[in-house]
Amino acid sequence: MSHILMVAVGAHGHLNPHLPVLAELVERGHRVSVSVPESFADIAASSGATPLVISSDLPDETKNEQWPEGGVEAMDLFLDEGRGVLPQLEAALADDRPDAVLYDIGGYAGRALAHRWNLPLLQLSPSMVAWEGYEADMAEARAFLDTPEGKEFLSRFDRWLAEIGIESTFDEFTGRPPRCAVLLPKAMQPNADRVDESVYTFVGPSLDRRPHQGEWPESDRPLLLVSLGSAYTDRPEFYRACIEAFTGLDWQVVISIGRYVDPAEFGEVPPNIELHRWVPQLAVLSRASAFVTHAGMGGCSEGLYHEVPMVAVPQAVDQFFNAHCLVELGVGTQLSADEVTPEALREAVLSVAGSPVVAENLARHGAELRAAGGAAAAADIVERML
Repeated sequence: MSHILMVAVGAHGHLNPHLPVLAELVERGHRVSVSVPESFADIAASSGATPLVISSDLPDETKNEQWPEGGVEAMDLFLDEGRGVLPQLEAALADDRPDAVLYDIGGYAGRALAHRWNLPLLQLSPSMVAWEGYEADMAEARAFLDTPEGKEFLSRFDRWLAEIGIESTFDEFTGRPPRCAVLLPKAMQPNADRVDESVYTFVGPSLDRRPHQGEWPESDRPLLLVSLGSAYTDRPEFYRACIEAFTGLDWQVVISIGRYVDPAEFGEVPPNIELHRWVPQLAVLSRASAFVTHAGMGGCSEGLYHEVPMVAVPQAVDQFFNAHCLVELGVGTQLSADEVTPEALREAVLSVAGSPVVAENLARHGAELRAAGGAAAAADIVERML
């Protein structure tokens, strides 16, 4: 039995995709520790892994703290997290060193610890990975790094790497792992033909095994799920537009509004519309006929897995790329935030839900996703490293 450390991040999109891999490793007899803040300990433990509770300064969703929408402010959070978590891991594991380290794309302390202790290392990526020419192709999206604030951030990152004895650059350390299991559908990866498959293996998401997910009853009519994920949900005007859009429609409409908005401010909603702070999204999607999503990679993967037509309304960071990809794959359509009106929402949902072309594309991509290997394929990579 090997001791495997997973360095996660206290955010649903940075932990949930990894749970099936951890569960698979536990089932194979390995002892798995996973570093998480206290608020995510129970979710981590649902995989069978042992939570290693760390102190974190990342936004705490249980305290209604919100994430920034990207740029230097978001990058600073992950840098500070890496700086704060690394010494905690070194102290906690000094007498119980792991045999290998897995880490999320935001779990910088994991890569740093593996370097300092010379341990096998595998990144688990729940989002797109770099390809040949990535930095040049993404120059416009990375322009914030050329600002005075961006240059100061890069300088701080370089100083941290020097302090801990790692000769690397920001791009290499954060975006060029030595080995990576990619947990997204390969169809969602931009420029997949230029990804180095000696480093990156597309195993896809393991959506058939989410131990913390619940159930959802069947509906006697078409079901629409509306969700902006867990981080960018403080959008009362968006939810108000959805309520107006789908009032009177002979569908069951399930709207997940998150923890930042008070459902009372919408007053009495029509009987076909339900407002929830949280829903078991994967279970709801197994019953759904359409999905209005912020196009986080987790939601996109779940929509493809259950072959649900999607209307993407991206809010921040990689969601804009993901939304574009859904359109390119022919599995949905996209509305920008400033295009959202009740009329546009209703037309978009009915259009994709009634399209045989969308249904055909979803069937093809859903089958490819389910055949990719998932948690078992990722665990095979870990065991080969050991």
